Amino acid sequence: MTHPGAPEPTTRTATLARWAGVAGAVLLAVAGHLGGALPGATATRVWTSGDGVATVLLWLAGTTLLTGAWWALRRGAPSTRWAYLTAGLWTLPLLAAPPLGSRDVYSYACQGWAYAHGVDPYAVGVAGAGCPWVDAVAPIWRDTPAPYGPVFVLLAALAATLGGGLTGTVVLLRLIALAGVLLAALCLPGLARAAGVPTRRAAWLALACPLVGVHLLAGAHNDAVMLGLLLLGLLALVRRPGRPGALVLAGVLLGLAVAVKATAVVVLPFAALAAVRGRYTGRTLLRDAGWLTGGTLAALLGASALSGLGLGWVAGLRRSGDTEQWTSPPTAVGMVADYLGGLAGRDPAAVPVARAVALAVLVVLLLLLWWRAWSALRALNDARRRVVRLAAARPRVALLGAGLALAGTVALAPVFHPWYATWPLVVLAVAARRTLWFVPPSAAASFLALPDGTNLARLTKAPGAVAMTALVVAVAVWGLPRLRHAAFEVD
Repeated sequence: MTHPGAPEPTTRTATLARWAGVAGAVLLAVAGHLGGALPGATATRVWTSGDGVATVLLWLAGTTLLTGAWWALRRGAPSTRWAYLTAGLWTLPLLAAPPLGSRDVYSYACQGWAYAHGVDPYAVGVAGAGCPWVDAVAPIWRDTPAPYGPVFVLLAALAATLGGGLTGTVVLLRLIALAGVLLAALCLPGLARAAGVPTRRAAWLALACPLVGVHLLAGAHNDAVMLGLLLLGLLALVRRPGRPGALVLAGVLLGLAVAVKATAVVVLPFAALAAVRGRYTGRTLLRDAGWLTGGTLAALLGASALSGLGLGWVAGLRRSGDTEQWTSPPTAVGMVADYLGGLAGRDPAAVPVARAVALAVLVVLLLLLWWRAWSALRALNDARRRVVRLAAARPRVALLGAGLALAGTVALAPVFHPWYATWPLVVLAVAARRTLWFVPPSAAASFLALPDGTNLARLTKAPGAVAMTALVVAVAVWGLPRLRHAAFEVD
């Protein structure tokens, strides 16, 4: 477990971690040039090229070095400045690499091209839109409408228009992702101080995680933009709660985050808790959350009107679960049920059922998390020195609730990709006092993809599904009761 007063690492440990991470990032960049997700390459290039063995070995060695260096300082870097500088050093080789770990950036490019050429990306897939770069898109997503919000479609269209060709568009999309990460980096110290978490630890966990450099930046995933807007909105709330202007601004920023990726919506109920100024009552919640909600709706409606696309992207969310991989816990449970049914000569088709049950569980979980957070803050209304204690507890409880909501969403979603782990990681880095329960999953997720976008889960379906199901049972029996009792301690 990690506590705010955790000792600083020794100079030797910090130095070794810094340069081991640099070496790992360089190896990953080299592996990317040998077998990355390049245009014109197949999704199985790493297995078919003459450099395949070298690519895999370099990738695994680089991932091990980078992840090991991050893990070594999980209790905090020597200083916040040191954490920022080291994360920046690790990022430089990855920014010079081709797209890594996923081909999604080509889907973004084609969706932006389609919109820029007058085609509704929510109505047709990129193949039907006539995108000239469709061969670079993963086959499974060529006929799938865009599941992203209108803000990101506008950004992708801007990149496609200014970039000209595919290479220029990818470069601009990577710069947009970099802007999102930099925005998040600017917000981390303020959020961590408000929640009583050491900034040197928060900055290290959130920025030096291999998932950020490899997937958010080298892979140019739009999750970076969502997280940057999300953290900026939360910072506006914790800095000036109860102030109508700040609440509307925060609502706009959070609405823009939702209009990039719908996942951000689960944070809104907890943002409403951070918006309250003074005593926690139903009246103050409605008053201050009303300003926040107004800003959020204004951003969503404004983006929909500006793009001319309306809410068509909501329908695209249904297609995000087209793949079945054991890295999603409910999908793994359904796969195991199907395997057992097959042994009995039946076909239970359990995956859709397991996914539907998981979504229902998620709704209940989000309600319980919010009620626990609300009750924890309400309990301080009549405490001695209430004003001081509420001022200290409000940001941490609200941010912790938001991070737990994102963690629950990732765990119970029908699909999981490695970069999804950054959603709760970045928020929990500034709010959680104990890190042992959320840092290891992020480290493990760093090993799930190869540079060409191959998901290793596809190669280990049966054993992976069994292992994940066993983990689900273990967490349900051992982990959840402990998390329930410790989640919202306010002292």
